[in-house]
Amino acid sequence: MKIPNSSHLAAALALATLACGVRYEAEEGAAELEASSATTAHNMLTPQEETEGWLLLFDGASTRGWRGYNQEGFPEEGWAIEDGNLIVFASDGSEEGLGGDIVTEASFSSFELVFDFNVSPVGNSGVFYRVQEVPGAEMWHHAPEFQVLDDTAYIEMGTMDMHKHLTGDNYDLHASRVTASNPIGEWNTGRILVDGNHVEHWLNGQLTVSYEIGSPEWTDLVAASKFAPYEGHGLATRGPIGIQDHGHEIRYRNIKIRPLERPSGGSDAPAVSLFNGTDLSGWTVHGSELWYVEDGTLVCESGPDAQYGYLLTDDRFQDFELTLEFKQEADGNSGVFFRSTVDGTTVSGWQVEVAPPGLFTGGIYESYGRGWLVQPEAEKDGALRMGDWNTMRIRAVGPRVTTWVNDTEMVDLEDQAIGDGRGGIALQIHDGGGIKVRWRNIRIRQL
Repeated sequence: MKIPNSSHLAAALALATLACGVRYEAEEGAAELEASSATTAHNMLTPQEETEGWLLLFDGASTRGWRGYNQEGFPEEGWAIEDGNLIVFASDGSEEGLGGDIVTEASFSSFELVFDFNVSPVGNSGVFYRVQEVPGAEMWHHAPEFQVLDDTAYIEMGTMDMHKHLTGDNYDLHASRVTASNPIGEWNTGRILVDGNHVEHWLNGQLTVSYEIGSPEWTDLVAASKFAPYEGHGLATRGPIGIQDHGHEIRYRNIKIRPLERPSGGSDAPAVSLFNGTDLSGWTVHGSELWYVEDGTLVCESGPDAQYGYLLTDDRFQDFELTLEFKQEADGNSGVFFRSTVDGTTVSGWQVEVAPPGLFTGGIYESYGRGWLVQPEAEKDGALRMGDWNTMRIRAVGPRVTTWVNDTEMVDLEDQAIGDGRGGIALQIHDGGGIKVRWRNIRIRQL
């Protein structure tokens, strides 16, 4: 592969400026990127990431592990590596680009993928998964896409309806529920979680879309989209990761993946939903506080007694990864118990805290026992978005428990008593009255 030097990069940037009619301060942008790269170690795995099973897809110095879509080798033009960035160049105006799309040599089924990207003015690209290399077909014909775009520029052009076409969208099928892109020239972090048929897109720590491949909704959306002519769009269960060359300059770095497939002898069960969105099937109410379903969300609300209350799963879970969303509408003092049992309104087990700001959301508390086992560092409290939807993830394997709030790791604890615990998942409402919390998208994968 040819790795252009700085003069070649400058020429390519100048060509891009003429092609799209946008003035781009290439030297200033390159200087900012170089300064950023100089102060942060990129394209590396931390010891914890290695322990958790993350793999580095781009090492910052070579194209090892990548090749052209429907090609044996990596494109000889259109792509380059500079300052630890994987760069797709702007073309001479062609939407197909100079080098074409690229894919990983390895294929993946269920996984968690993270990547940083920096969009140039009028930039357009995308990250694809479970790519199917069909001779004569484009990559987008069969694979879902995490859209990467200069949103503002394309909205201002007014040449097409941008609904379902903005950064973080599942292109042409699902529109982002938030606006989370950073300004042009700044780095963004994308995340794609694929767990069986369940998929989530994240942008800069915020959930943008979630969907179920093959569901009736999916089938209807595909039939009404540009993908309708392409049989089986998105239905492949395994394939490479792809990055699109759409004829615009985009920079990528820190491309990492954590396969969710289990080793031989382990559980390969997909995540399942613990809440069906319509009723409390699979759960048992403990106490007199209010638990009900409203607008597809599960609501816990203080009742007249203003005492502790619990909603406990009928099933027990030992090693698992649990994800859920919560929204604290009033007070918000609550929690998620795991490996726990409830007798009346007395709980035995461990709680991942859900509380108002400053009260250690994401920490682990042992009720009627040792109390706080670990609290998050104070600066992590900013991960909580009081009054808005938050995403919590809890991973429990043996004696080790790790928690995240909105993609920020809150605590990581090893405790033998927790390892010996047995029980279900329980949602809590605290005593004192005046509390109202909503829950949704409660999903668990047994490990």
